[in-house]
Formats: sequence, C-alpha cells, structure tokens
Amino acid sequence: MNATGRSSDTAIVVGVGPERGLGAALARRFADNGLHVFIAGRSQEKLHHLTQTIEHTGGLATPVVADVTREDDVRRLFDMIKADGGTLRVAAYNVDSNIPAPFLETDTSLFTTLWRQNCLGAFLFAQQLIPIMQAQKQGTVFFTGATGSLRAKPPFTAFATAKAGLRALAQGLAREFSPQGIHVVHTIIDGVIDGDRARSQFPEFVTAKGADGLLQLEAITQTYWSVHQQPRSAWTHELDLRPFKEPF
Repeated sequence: MNATGRSSDTAIVVGVGPERGLGAALARRFADNGLHVFIAGRSQEKLHHLTQTIEHTGGLATPVVADVTREDDVRRLFDMIKADGGTLRVAAYNVDSNIPAPFLETDTSLFTTLWRQNCLGAFLFAQQLIPIMQAQKQGTVFFTGATGSLRAKPPFTAFATAKAGLRALAQGLAREFSPQGIHVVHTIIDGVIDGDRARSQFPEFVTAKGADGLLQLEAITQTYWSVHQQPRSAWTHELDLRPFKEPF
C-alpha cells in the first residue's frame, strides 16, 4: 500500500469505451489481479460506470477523462499516475478507431484523424510511459493492433496505414527498451470482438459469424495477462488472436 492507502501496484488502460469492450475488459482483468487501474477515455459517463463496476467487486480504479491525441491530456494523465507513487506494472494502449472509406473518398481530415488516434496517440503515450518503466527497470506495455496492421484491404486503407504505423512504433520500442527490462507487446486482433460495438453497429455480421465466430473478451484478456506474466528469458513481442475457425 502507498501513502494514500491504495495498492502500490498500478496499471493503466487508455481507450476505454463501452462496458463490453476490450478496454473495459482489460481494466477489470488488471483490477481483479490486485492492481490499482487508471482508466482513460473520452466519455466521463462510461468511465464512471466502469469505475463503479470495478469497485463493486473490490477493485480499485481511477477514471481520467482524456483525449490521447492531445499532448497536454496525456501529460496530465501520467502526472496523476506518478503522483500516486505506485509501481506501474502494466499498461495498455487500446485506442482502436476505424472508419471505412474507399481511398478516393478518404479526405485529409479522415486520414489524419485515424492516424492521430491509432498512431500519434500511442507515440505520446509511450513518451510519457517509457521513462517511468525505465526508472523501475520493469513493466509491460501492450499496443492493440488489428488485421490491418499486417495488410491493407479496401475500404480500410487509411485505418491500415495508421495501424501499420502503430506496429512499427511497437517494434522500435521493443528493440530499444527490452534490454532495459520493459516488455513491449503488439497484439493483432484478427477477427471481430464480441462486444457492444460489433453488436450495435453490424448485428447481421455478428449473426453470420455464428457460434464461436467472435473473439470473446475474457479470452483475450486472459491472454494479455498470461503474456504479462512471462519470464524475461522467453518474452513474446507480437502475437495474433483469432477465433479457431477464422480463415487467415
């Protein structure tokens, strides 16, 4: 416990949205394992609801309304984490903004927005995070990627460009900072997550996938936690997750 009476081990998840979403599920997983979780997103209502859920089950969470594409917001978020005084064990950059558009209908504003959310925000996040983990000589950071991280397919060319940039950022960080004890992980979510977004935005697709056709949130977070616990003599940098019957 630290001076505030809270857990001395902390975690951070940015990109927290719907309760049935990966960001919220990761926050619950980290809290269930005894970490004081800082959760960041743009919706105060969603963050407040998730905080109540975590605290109801005996966990600790601190909600922070922040836009990770804004440098001042990211700095303020990490100032709060540093002021808490705990050891930052695990962090997750889980921003996953996607807007389909054929290439000739993709204007500069859309392209830039997707790059800022999926790639620039991760850069700002890492610049604040890495010095903390350097000082600790330990810590795990996850960057959540997508199928588009590896291949661009219309009408998601702009999204894939941003996710490929995120992947390159994660690779560079891993090569530079792994020898300093920082475990950098890039996860490729190759499929559709069974969450609020999929069920509300394209229910017909969810139905067509059928039983066992979607990635389950609890299964994904179990994998994240297992990777976080890996001994440093056998670290995973990149892994891909998909339902067993998903073609690839």
